[in-house]
Amino acid sequence: MLYIGVDLGTSAVKLLLMDANGKIENIVSKEYPLAFPHPGWSEQKPEDWYENAIEGIKELTADCDKSQVAGISFGGQMHGLVVLDENDAVIRPAILWNDGRTGKETEYLNNVIGKENLSKYTANIAFAGFTAPKILWMKENEPENFARIKKIMLPKDYLAYKLSGTFCSDYSDASGMLLMDVEKKCWSKEMIEICGITKEQLPTLYESYDVVGTLQPELAKELGLSEEVKIIAGAGDNAAAAVGTGTVGDGRCNISLGTSGTIFISSKNFGVDEHNALHSFAHADGNYHLMGCMLSAASCNKWWMDEIIRTKDYAKEQENIAKLGENHVFYLPYLMGERSPHNDPDARAMFIGMSMDTTREDMTQAVLEGVAFGLRDSLEVARSLGIKIERTKICGGGAKSPLWKRIIANVMNLKVDVIESEEGPGYGGAMLAAVGCGEYASVEEAAERLVKVVDTVEPEPELVAKYEEQYQKFVKLYPAVKGMKF
Repeated sequence: MLYIGVDLGTSAVKLLLMDANGKIENIVSKEYPLAFPHPGWSEQKPEDWYENAIEGIKELTADCDKSQVAGISFGGQMHGLVVLDENDAVIRPAILWNDGRTGKETEYLNNVIGKENLSKYTANIAFAGFTAPKILWMKENEPENFARIKKIMLPKDYLAYKLSGTFCSDYSDASGMLLMDVEKKCWSKEMIEICGITKEQLPTLYESYDVVGTLQPELAKELGLSEEVKIIAGAGDNAAAAVGTGTVGDGRCNISLGTSGTIFISSKNFGVDEHNALHSFAHADGNYHLMGCMLSAASCNKWWMDEIIRTKDYAKEQENIAKLGENHVFYLPYLMGERSPHNDPDARAMFIGMSMDTTREDMTQAVLEGVAFGLRDSLEVARSLGIKIERTKICGGGAKSPLWKRIIANVMNLKVDVIESEEGPGYGGAMLAAVGCGEYASVEEAAERLVKVVDTVEPEPELVAKYEEQYQKFVKLYPAVKGMKF
């Protein structure tokens, strides 16, 4: 049988076709626009996601035996607010995960409702990108639109709804809304009341590998697929990427270098760090995970390459970078504010330490190192909890760079395992579809059978020591500029 994984990203939807043995048969990517209507705002049209996903499925399955397609599942960008009216029409563009407009609402939740209460209700505190602050923003700033809301959902759940007709979400993605009691895996009555919404406006919750329905008949006809194709709930992109890299079960780690950057630690047990610097979420394998998320990771390099030095040849720009651990230029990777561990939507990116002999290579190196240092900030929080991590998987667009993988290994002092497929969320989505269709008994079994390590980047003791010195300088930079308005 064949399984489709839909990776609903910020810049494109990437669709992957996988057979029962984990072999990738085809990959199709469809880009769509991202709008910034005001500084710090970030929006997209859900209709664009759907139209491109449907066109992508048609292209993906054009040359395969369509009768073999058994299931479709998802890995989706998290936290986005998608709202539908009573006619299932989208009320306004989706407010995305990297949108920073909710400073006032986030402050209200953390300081008036209180971080201690939020942690008790949801296992997390409020971050500007989370869904609940966006609901409060809409209630305050767009009351007419707010009054029309019939359904509140997350980005990938809009696709699941359009494909199956089922109003659903999964525990991993819903964990990032600040509306769910993560430990008990149910909607929080307190947060529903605080946001001024009703439980009926929220989707039914499922495990990521649960079947939520089948392909709607008219859509099955349009796509040339069977009406028996199962739609499986899917997961937030980071949980799906973790499945796709085999980061399931207890005490495993994955680093994702996508538009955003994450460090993801799977756990059999529920847990929360003292300051809620890391997110405590449900995992797509039915268990839990801790996650540190920085808002700008590979997007920092993309910005630097595309907008500043105006090149698409990323590899060429990294060719002459040789003096690792000795760079005198530092880069703070906060293009869209920052989440873990600073929780500061007003944080901004900057270069520090340039002199007359600073080169283009120094600046490029600083960008790669700044992202690695930012991810290490979250790793240090995990280490403070007594969590011992010796190795990590890696995925995302940035993971295609050998240099960046080497920097990560030495900044983190971790063995970095490279897997055969670097298609993180899409591959994880296809694996969840296979589990939902009964191809595998559990997510852990699927990961054990399908995920293969093909290379390991080992930390180099001398370079680890150099980067330790560099990191200790880096950690002093954000506190020095915190509070400055740009």
